[in-house]
Amino acid sequence: MTQASKIASDCVIPSSAVLSPDITMADRVVLAGEGIVICSGARLDAASVIGENVTVGQSAWVRAGAVVLKSVPPNAIVEGNPAQVVGYRNTSGSESADLSAPRHLDIHQFIDTPRPSQVPLGVGDSALYLMRKVTDARGSLTVGEVPTEVPFLPKRYFTVFDVPSVELRGEHAHKQCQQFLICLHGSCRVLLDDGAQRCEVTLDRPEMGVFMPEMIWGTQYRYSPDAVLLVFASRPYEAEDYLRTYDEFLAELERRNT
Repeated sequence: MTQASKIASDCVIPSSAVLSPDITMADRVVLAGEGIVICSGARLDAASVIGENVTVGQSAWVRAGAVVLKSVPPNAIVEGNPAQVVGYRNTSGSESADLSAPRHLDIHQFIDTPRPSQVPLGVGDSALYLMRKVTDARGSLTVGEVPTEVPFLPKRYFTVFDVPSVELRGEHAHKQCQQFLICLHGSCRVLLDDGAQRCEVTLDRPEMGVFMPEMIWGTQYRYSPDAVLLVFASRPYEAEDYLRTYDEFLAELERRNT
């Protein structure tokens, strides 16, 4: 059942703003311009300011005093001036929903785990893969055999690097393509979302990778300046395989479950 929105009486809301049901806007929120869209389940805390042509995504959370100048992804938590993504909400929904961060897996607890091995992440069939590392006086290497130690036979790879720390990568799902992510240098956060559960992993060592199967919404953010993310893909590039909005992703999940 759709819940009624909670909007404080002293908010500034232009007539052109598009407000979905089930949103929360605290005292002195200002929607400052044309083309603003606030999606269902969004929470805007006191004295936050939303700029022109900004969309605050489904179940996103704008913290108090934030000045939002670019669109906020679904489920993201933003703060600051200008606002930046600092995390993600654990569950979708209204103000009554759990606002804590998704479960964050500390990969360092697995340092002494026998290699190779896998750790389920509780988000679909996603898993953390612990790869072999070989070190001697000449240096170190990591290795994974395909397809016995890496979960599929890659058809392509790509690397992501020189990403400004405020930028997000990913923000899509695949209908069929599976991916395997390894941060070869530096660090980045990987968020995995199956529409019901979410988990975050900080990748910061080359002998650990994340398997992201099809129909998982994936986002990578908080890249360190020196981060190099290597991604293996199970299929060649296919534009039609992408689900580029969270609503499309949820609709496809619902279609598959009926």
